[in-house]
Amino acid sequence: MTPVLKTRGLDLSRINLCDALDLAVLVEEEARDRYAEFADQLTLHHTPEAAGFFRWMSGIEERHRLELSERRRERFGTSPARVHLGMIFDVEAPEYDQARAFMSVREALHVALRSEQSAQAFFAAAKEAVTDPETRALFAELEAEEVLHQRLVRQQIEAAPPDPPGDPDDYSDPPVEQ
Repeated sequence: MTPVLKTRGLDLSRINLCDALDLAVLVEEEARDRYAEFADQLTLHHTPEAAGFFRWMSGIEERHRLELSERRRERFGTSPARVHLGMIFDVEAPEYDQARAFMSVREALHVALRSEQSAQAFFAAAKEAVTDPETRALFAELEAEEVLHQRLVRQQIEAAPPDPPGDPDDYSDPPVEQ
């Protein structure tokens, strides 16, 4: 996977540890919200297993966001953030077109795996872009966590039941003109 720094108006070579923690919190927040959106969509599409998996992933991202927020607060108190959500896009959050009606849990797991790979590539590239040693160490830690998350998702994929035969898109209605 080619490392892509999915940022706007953010010069990673100039950020400090506080900025990096704020960035990491935002990455988790964005992923949390996207997984929750997917869970809501798939609940509406009567796909409870995939919806439940995405709800579970949203909870994991929230726990990690809280851990990173606490680290930031312990180290930097209430100093104002210089990094905001508009500076990143789909770092760890799956792309919107990844949710599908009639999606299986196995397909949902593959969406999560791609998201973990994207986050790993982002943190690896960010680690190389920064100059501050503490910030580089944080990005290396976050990169390693994403590798661990990939391993866990792969284990779940191996344990998941096989997809039913056929193409789920055969059961969805094509868009129509209004």
